Amino acid sequence: MELKDILSKVDHTLLSQTATWEEIRAICDDGIRYGCASVCIPASYVKQAAEYAAGRVPVCTVIGFPNGYSTTAAKCFEASDAVANGADEVDMVINLGWVKDGKWDEVLAEIKAVKAACNGKLLKVIIETCFLAEEEKIRMCEIVTQSGAEYIKTSTGFGGGGATREDVALFAAHIGPDVKIKAAGGIADLKDAEDFVALGASRLGTSRVVKAVKAMEKEAN
Repeated sequence: MELKDILSKVDHTLLSQTATWEEIRAICDDGIRYGCASVCIPASYVKQAAEYAAGRVPVCTVIGFPNGYSTTAAKCFEASDAVANGADEVDMVINLGWVKDGKWDEVLAEIKAVKAACNGKLLKVIIETCFLAEEEKIRMCEIVTQSGAEYIKTSTGFGGGGATREDVALFAAHIGPDVKIKAAGGIADLKDAEDFVALGASRLGTSRVVKAVKAMEKEAN
């Protein structure tokens, strides 16, 4: 797979608690330079980043992040606020406690409500696979398919475990035809990226792919 094809699937990500505007701006610059799918950044920087990027790279942000246990109303506000500030894409974290309680109707209703709050913008649903049993992952594939969200996403990267090849393959086997897959967390290098794409991922949430490409460029010079 060509490098530009991999980069075109990367949500170039910086979600650390101490992220500064200088660092966010650098992420935007890299996303623009390398033709990334988006830059994924904290909500507090969305307006500034959207104005800075000026349409040159889509801006993605996260809501209910990273724990997912905010109320539905809070998540909907976060989503509508992010979109009003210029976000092109929203990645939401599900309520994992509801999954463990088997409150499937509530989980579905929340995703639908957040999708409506996105006002037509793209929604990715983070199910945090490291906390779920296989049958729960399969059920979430079904629920995300029913919800109208565009993507199911493996992980926040903050939960103690990231994307695995097994989980991406499981998603591919159980999602509907209109749902895409985002692998995130623990994508260490270009080989990982290629493997996840081959297994069915359309997006990759990582900062390491761009870093790897920059290191290659430095070596070549």
